Amino acid sequence: MTTDKPKKTTFIQGAIHAEFIGNSIAKHQSKTTIGAHNIFLGQVRADEIDGKTVLAIEYSAYEEMAEQSFHEVREAAFAKYDLTCLHIYHSLGIVKTGEICLFVFVSAPRRKMVFEAIEFLVEEIKQKVPVFGKELFEDETYTWKKNT
Repeated sequence: MTTDKPKKTTFIQGAIHAEFIGNSIAKHQSKTTIGAHNIFLGQVRADEIDGKTVLAIEYSAYEEMAEQSFHEVREAAFAKYDLTCLHIYHSLGIVKTGEICLFVFVSAPRRKMVFEAIEFLVEEIKQKVPVFGKELFEDETYTWKKNT
């Protein structure tokens, strides 16, 4: 018998709120084989570009292709590191300065793995996942963000 479970998505509409992050962490307290967690929170900066200040970033993606890339990054991390859990969430739509746009959460039996894995994951996401950010300025102009 097959079930039609909804496919889990990486994307969250708008900013990723502290309550969501806290609830994600709390759900792992019952997993007693975990000895360490690590999180990365990407936050929108109020960068100044050509004399204009960024007010927000509008994120977009071809979701099916991006989800496949996120899946490949997850699989590579599980193959490389002894992880118990791995969660990635990325914003779509408008995220204001000071708000969270990327939440990466890893768990493992030992602390060394989570430090190495989080750095690997964030770099892979930035290099390989086709998510695009349009930096929005106070004068209603924009520029496309370059991942660094």
